[in-house]
Amino acid sequence: MPRNLVLAVHGSAVPEAGAGIARLADSVRRLTGAPVTVGHLDHQTPFLPDVLADRPGAVVVPLLLGDGYHRTVDIPAVARSFDCAVTPGLSGEHAVTLALHDRLRAAERAAGGPADAVVVAGAGSSRPGGNDGTLRAVEQLALLLPVPVIAAYCSASAPRPAEAVALLRGRGFRRVAVATHLLAPGRFTRALAAVPDTWAVTEPIADHARVAGLVATRYATACRADRTTKAGAPASADRTAKAGSPASADRTAWANSTAEAGSSAGADSPAKAGSPAEADSPAKADPHGSVGARAAA
Repeated sequence: MPRNLVLAVHGSAVPEAGAGIARLADSVRRLTGAPVTVGHLDHQTPFLPDVLADRPGAVVVPLLLGDGYHRTVDIPAVARSFDCAVTPGLSGEHAVTLALHDRLRAAERAAGGPADAVVVAGAGSSRPGGNDGTLRAVEQLALLLPVPVIAAYCSASAPRPAEAVALLRGRGFRRVAVATHLLAPGRFTRALAAVPDTWAVTEPIADHARVAGLVATRYATACRADRTTKAGAPASADRTAKAGSPASADRTAWANSTAEAGSSAGADSPAKAGSPAEADSPAKADPHGSVGARAAA
């Protein structure tokens, strides 16, 4: 029988959040053939310790887009109590950026045209490295877009999304989109929907096919690592699976998407992503909010 797979999620009091995570769990179940269960850290039951108590030795995949306290401290602590393997989270992965890109394109179509600047809005963390996932998404998304891309945070860090949108509008951009670097609906997505003067706000990404593929890769890598350990290879201290690099298929998709984003530049995309800077080229991504002096035409 396949090894149990537990998705460790933060949890939310918003009913729609559970529905999105359930769709993700269904997709991962189909991809892996594994028994998939969701364990919550807060707000919803079943709670993660209760789920793991019934599934000792399971593979735990943290459904977290940053490496803050939950990912680095409390999930590993709970998992150790039940001899479970904990994979890396989803922070900084190409699959996440490609999901963001897809969501952005859908939101732009609904709004009536492309954005001329993008704010990537993450949850936010005060823990060192906790915002690296959002910053990495900014860097990667900028390779796919011919417009400025900056970061913002819904809590714990600055700038806040409304501040980032106002900053860009103050520099002349009029179609500022917010790319929601969040997995499921909740109080943060509701706050993003209320940010004034946005051109478009994207949907969260938990139920995107690329996220399901990434989770399935994490699970497969952990299972392979466990088989290697049982065959005699040294085990790591915390049995954390080394699943940090994207699968080959995902690397190919990332390369193809980057190429397509550059080659499709036209009237609405004045320069190829990654092309040498020229007088009318868009500013480079600045994760900290300094997008340069270029203003929208």
